[in-house]
Amino acid sequence: MKITSVDIIDVANDFRSATSKWRPVVVRINTDEGISGFGEVGLAYGVGASAGFGMAKDLAQILIGMDPMKNEAIWDKMQKKTFWGQGGGTVFTAGMSGIDIALWDIKGKALNVPVYQLLGGKTRDKIRTYASQLQFGWGEGADKAMLVEPEQYAEAARIAVAEGYDAIKVDTIAMDEQGNWNQRNLNGVLPDKVLRLGYNRLKAMREAIGPDVDIIAEMHAFTDTTAAIQFGRMIEELGIYYYEEPVSPLNPKQMKKVAESVNIPIASGERIYTRWGYRPFLEDGSLDVIQPDICTCGGITDVKKICDMAHVYDVTVQIHVCGGPISTAAALHMEAAIPNFIIHELHRYALLEPNTKTCKYNYLPKGGFYEVPELPGLGQELTDEAIKISDKVTVK
Repeated sequence: MKITSVDIIDVANDFRSATSKWRPVVVRINTDEGISGFGEVGLAYGVGASAGFGMAKDLAQILIGMDPMKNEAIWDKMQKKTFWGQGGGTVFTAGMSGIDIALWDIKGKALNVPVYQLLGGKTRDKIRTYASQLQFGWGEGADKAMLVEPEQYAEAARIAVAEGYDAIKVDTIAMDEQGNWNQRNLNGVLPDKVLRLGYNRLKAMREAIGPDVDIIAEMHAFTDTTAAIQFGRMIEELGIYYYEEPVSPLNPKQMKKVAESVNIPIASGERIYTRWGYRPFLEDGSLDVIQPDICTCGGITDVKKICDMAHVYDVTVQIHVCGGPISTAAALHMEAAIPNFIIHELHRYALLEPNTKTCKYNYLPKGGFYEVPELPGLGQELTDEAIKISDKVTVK
């Protein structure tokens, strides 16, 4: 089998009217045996989708004529024969990831097995899931919500729990009193007014849903070390499941300082790339939960290695998921296979129809648990209509 062409697809959907920063980029690798594989470049949110599109296009040029079953050789070529690959970084590894995932999809289809079988088979049949990013609301009509008052946070938590989720995640610090997201300066020592607002929102959620539902406190690395310690100590009494991205991962020593100062498990990973990026965090013990994103971190090939490394250090894994349905499918296969899985992330955007209708299958959790796709490969593809209406570049 040989790779004959690669399509890079800037997925068109009407979800961009809800947030101009939502832009999934999908890679489709085509072969001379008529098998095509799909992967996702994990830069659908924030700023960077255009760069991810271009990166996948550039990398695709070195794949033509190669055997798609040799994903290790292709991963090594992308890293070591491109000069910039060994430096890694968000855009480069996102491009690598989209290609790598598509190769695993091809392999599963060629062998007529789901990807999780290629990773060692299932260690579980159901995937525990949490409702993610409740500061933007939850449930019907929440696509443009910006929650401000503690009672609004409490109500969003009640809705999620009523749908069967026994864990939720929320960022209660970054939304100001006027409903502006990520506009407030959160550097340095924070005023008690800012800290107390975040605390009161979390406390309202805890009181609304009781002690048996896990709450993950999300920080998005908007705070620096001092503020992260301030807030972490304040919310310890609320029984927080884990404390996510309290500081930037660019300085592992600061993450370690937070871990030593706050009595809550620490999680990070959506902006840590490849096994080399995870090495210092695992060695210094600063992370209790890692959150690699398969679509930015190096694809299935490297994330499986990262998960195995983490297992040596008694660190559990929650794959970071904030992208299109293809990213969800890739995460579910990995989480089904690894023994050190903890929980799956269901981002609010993953529930919205303009996102789900871009792909053939609409996998959603039931009672707070996902089932793992059983179709060959990833078990997820773009629809023909989505491909037809999207901007696309083909490398041959």
